[in-house]
Amino acid sequence: MKRYLRRRALWEALALVLVGALLSYLSWAYHVHRLMDELIHEHGHEGFAEAIPAIVIIGILGLVYGVSRIRALRHEVHKRRLAEEHANWIARHDVLTGLPNRHQLAEFCARLPAKTEEKSAKYAVFSVDLDGFKNANDLVGHGGGDQILLTVAQRLQEVFAGEMICRVGGDEFLVFARREGFDPAACGRRIVGAVSMPILIGNTRAEIGASVGYALYPDGGCTIDDAIRQSDAALYAAKRSGRNTVRAFDEAIRQSLAKRLEIETALRQAIRDHAIRPYYQPLIDLRSGEIRGFEALARWETSDGRFIPPSDFIEVAESTGLITELSEQLLRAACADARSWPAHVHLSFNLSPTQLNDRLLGLRIVRILMEAGLSPKRLEVEITESALIHNSAAAETILSDLHEAGISVALDDFGTGYSSLSQLSKFKFDKIKIDRSFVTDLEHDDKQEKIVRAILGLGQGLGIATTAEGIEDEGQRINLLEMGCDCGQGYLFGKAVPAAAIPGLLAGASNAVAAKA
Repeated sequence: MKRYLRRRALWEALALVLVGALLSYLSWAYHVHRLMDELIHEHGHEGFAEAIPAIVIIGILGLVYGVSRIRALRHEVHKRRLAEEHANWIARHDVLTGLPNRHQLAEFCARLPAKTEEKSAKYAVFSVDLDGFKNANDLVGHGGGDQILLTVAQRLQEVFAGEMICRVGGDEFLVFARREGFDPAACGRRIVGAVSMPILIGNTRAEIGASVGYALYPDGGCTIDDAIRQSDAALYAAKRSGRNTVRAFDEAIRQSLAKRLEIETALRQAIRDHAIRPYYQPLIDLRSGEIRGFEALARWETSDGRFIPPSDFIEVAESTGLITELSEQLLRAACADARSWPAHVHLSFNLSPTQLNDRLLGLRIVRILMEAGLSPKRLEVEITESALIHNSAAAETILSDLHEAGISVALDDFGTGYSSLSQLSKFKFDKIKIDRSFVTDLEHDDKQEKIVRAILGLGQGLGIATTAEGIEDEGQRINLLEMGCDCGQGYLFGKAVPAAAIPGLLAGASNAVAAKA
């Protein structure tokens, strides 16, 4: 379009000059001026001769106007060209770092040769994720966080001069490096070394790390999209191994990826079939022995009677976006079951960290309660500390909606997150759940005992109820009771059972309490 407009302006100017030249030549060749003089004298229109200068002046002014319009058109074309180039740049680049974005990445991948045997198409694909960026961003603020990302981008460009480097997420980068006699593992370590160097933001020294996963293209006949997925899978394995880890895509990861894909496919079908059901683990009042509530836990039983552990499918549900549908299914089923329990027995339900990105989550939960006919006062939702730090603004909105509806909120796995005390001061909670890792060695580790005492004292001081997880023997129960813990759960009191077994548990607990009395 730009070339068309520019050429059009030039052609119009050229046409105007040629037409003017042609008319001037014809006027000279045929003595038009002398003929007009004779015509005027013959017919006595001498006044017309006086108008000729005015006509000439008008013609000159028209020529000047035409030239100015052509110049204005060329200027407008130039401005439009610059605006289009800027818009095109923005569409294909990350505005903060100036690196190519996913759009340009797709163009780059489309240009790669389709035939993987071509030697010119060999690349090492690196997926890079920053370790500790969230904490550093909290330390230096969003402006400082932007400076960190910009510095990381510059360091990656120094390590991979002239190569394709993309920013594909908040703190995620993708690098395509041509394989010309270099060691990918050593190159991954160079990435870690470059990113891990301290960054000075004002007077603050920010330190982050990097997890790196890489895959080789076209090894094994894979496509470039396969290589990107493989490097991402290697990155996930690196992050699980710890900070500043480099991991290559290998057969073990390939098998894990295949298993993950298999689970994802089966999970989608299980959600469609409502095959994942809530099981319930009792929450016991440590003083009276009464059942105060049940925590709903997801249990997936296959058609052949096998149970797939939640650790195998919950993370897959979160990463694929299936967790919202799965969670709503489980909550509806749990609310329907809880409706038949005694009024003093509450339902405890876990929220996934990824669900806290949905600011309408609180309203969705209230709607499910209304549909099921369960009072909001009988529902307690559990939220982990790590979930709160990912999107604290959305979490604050959700927790406010829940409290306004009368729903209780428990802080789960207390003590294992990033900033326990800051979460207690920032958000309102009705209960603290002490993580099982502190309870397991309670009787044999003085340090663990002191930590539990401190948590219980904190709960008592703030007027927040406490529940200890993972109680497995009588000694743990007695110690926690003596320390002032309110409730407990664990295998000592019973494992998770289906809804049909709950009436028996409630009857048995009531008989036990009556016998003690």
